[in-house]
Amino acid sequence: MSSSSRRLPPRYAAFVMPFVLSILMSLIVSGVSTLKSLGVNPAFLSVWPMAWFLSWLVAFPTLLMVLPLVRRIVSLVVEPAPR
Repeated sequence: MSSSSRRLPPRYAAFVMPFVLSILMSLIVSGVSTLKSLGVNPAFLSVWPMAWFLSWLVAFPTLLMVLPLVRRIVSLVVEPAPR
């Protein structure tokens, strides 16, 4: 089985990119926020997973909704790549 057969077709990129981005961003932001609230202590590791999950539940649909607007704004600010 080749590695290319295990990859999703290109049409899924519009869904997979915000999915991965929302996981990473919400993980980092919830970690920083939880650490700031609780400090470095054993409670941090028990609170952070739920804080991350709740953040991700908001982040993923938000990214799906705002990404078209962000792309339009970026296209107004950034020159298109030469062909």
